Amino acid sequence: MDYKHIIVERKEHLLIVRLNRPEVLNALHPYIQLELGHVFNEFEDDPNMWVAILTGEGERAFSAGFDLKWGATASSEEQREAYEKVRIQGGYLIRNFRLTKPLIAAVNGLAFGGGFELALSCDLLIAAENATFCLPEPMVGRIPSGGGIHRLVRYLPYHTAMDILLTRKRMTAREGVELGFVKKVVPFDQLLEEAEKIANLIMEGSPLAVRTIKQMAIDGLQMTLKEALFASFPLFTKFMQSHDFREGPKAFAEKRKPVWKGE
Repeated sequence: MDYKHIIVERKEHLLIVRLNRPEVLNALHPYIQLELGHVFNEFEDDPNMWVAILTGEGERAFSAGFDLKWGATASSEEQREAYEKVRIQGGYLIRNFRLTKPLIAAVNGLAFGGGFELALSCDLLIAAENATFCLPEPMVGRIPSGGGIHRLVRYLPYHTAMDILLTRKRMTAREGVELGFVKKVVPFDQLLEEAEKIANLIMEGSPLAVRTIKQMAIDGLQMTLKEALFASFPLFTKFMQSHDFREGPKAFAEKRKPVWKGE
C-alpha cells in the first residue's frame, strides 16, 4: 500500500512509522487513521516484525490532535463515510486491542488532544526536551474520547488525572516523567536514536515472550488478581509450546546467544 499521510520504514525486526503531515502539525483526520490502522494491522500479522516506533515528522509536533480545519470544511457526508471506514477497519491504535507487539512513542514536540491519546496508546513513551502534553478538547467543544479519559484515570491517581482532564493542564516532558507516563527525556536530535536503543533492548528477548507479557498485562487489567492468576491466555499457551520456550534454556546451557524465531 502506498501511504500519503505516514512514512513507513523497516529495519530488520523494527518498524518505524512517522506521522507525515508537518504542515498541519501532524494533525489527525480519518485518512491518516486508516493508514495507521493498515500499517499496524500488517505489523501485528508479520512474524518478522517485533517492535514498532511511532513518531512525527518535523521538530514542532508529534501530533496536535484532531484536524479541526478538516472537521470544519469536510462535508457531513464525507466525514460520516470516512469514519465509517475507520470503524469497519478496526485497526486504529487507540482502540486496537489485537496488537500484542510493543509500541514505543517517540514524542517530538506537541502532543495535544488526539496526539496525546495516540502516544498514551503505546506501551512506552519517550519525549524530546521540547515535548508538551495537553488535552484541550473542551475549549473547542469536544472531549478526549480517543482514550484520554479512560487511560489517564487508570494510569494516574484519580485526582491527578482529573486535574489534567478538567483544567486542560499543559505538561512538559519533565512533568511527564514525574507523573510516570514518560519514560525518558532526551534532546530532540537524540530522540529516534534513543527509541531504537529501547527497541533493540526489547528485541534481545524472545519476541513471543514479549508479546505474551503484553497480552497478559493488558487483558489481566480487566480481571481481579485472582482471576488473572488463574486465567488462560492464548499467547501463554502458544509460548509454552514454542521454539523460543525451548531455545532460551538451551542457549543459556550452551553459553551462546539465543536464536529467537518468535514461534
